[in-house]
Amino acid sequence: MGILNVTPDSFSDGGVYLDVEAAVAHGIQLGSDGAAILDIGGESTRPGADPVSEDEELRRTIPVVEGLAAENASWEISIDTTKRAVAEAALEAGASIVNDVSAFRFDPGMAGLAAERGATCCLMHMLGEPRTMQSDPRYADVVSDVKAFLEERLAFAMGEGVAEEKVWLDPGIGFGKTVEHNLELLRRLDEIAALGRPVVIGTSRKSFLGRIAGGRDEGDRLAGTIATNVIALERGAQIFRVHDVAQVADALAIAAATVTLPGEPRSQAPPAPGKEEGI
Repeated sequence: MGILNVTPDSFSDGGVYLDVEAAVAHGIQLGSDGAAILDIGGESTRPGADPVSEDEELRRTIPVVEGLAAENASWEISIDTTKRAVAEAALEAGASIVNDVSAFRFDPGMAGLAAERGATCCLMHMLGEPRTMQSDPRYADVVSDVKAFLEERLAFAMGEGVAEEKVWLDPGIGFGKTVEHNLELLRRLDEIAALGRPVVIGTSRKSFLGRIAGGRDEGDRLAGTIATNVIALERGAQIFRVHDVAQVADALAIAAATVTLPGEPRSQAPPAPGKEEGI
């Protein structure tokens, strides 16, 4: 899942893709780099971020969704939003996935929309809201608490008519968690995968990677991003939300060829197109 933020204030690429033409071009590049999903967001969810009006979020995202949908490529388009009106417009414009960091808590009507449209939805754990989520986050046991939350939100979505097979779950790395919380979730990610739904993992360029590596800036966290995604793959994650698609895709392809995934026999992946086996 390639990240495409059309915001002025996202922690990593804020302000870079505000122009529709630039955003569409970057989305095409992400697809060429190996992204099966393009995740378009018009409201920053970094710690302390201010909310964005519905009209402004629509203005930022829908032309980009339309532009990428017009490419008729093999990728799917995801809309990263907590607002029903934005999700509805994006689905009309060609999106097929709703990525809601609030897990349908901020706008309960989102569940009914996803059910009505048959959209896939990603439900993420977040402690509180972006403005407050990093203010002294506490858990009895972070993995058990996050798992219970996701289980409850899955039940809510299904109660609103969303088919179980249309739900993905995201433990929300960095969303109301300390460094140790994030690491514990990665260590025990198999417990989240045990819920039986595809697990989405989003560690890309996040601050905890920089802290562990001695204070690296967000533009110098690729190694940490790759390491955490490979670990997540081994522990059962299936969808990887990243900025650096080509590099992470290569790392995951190699890891998948050499580790035994949960419930699957060890297998040898074929060589990449155009590359000679054994080199």
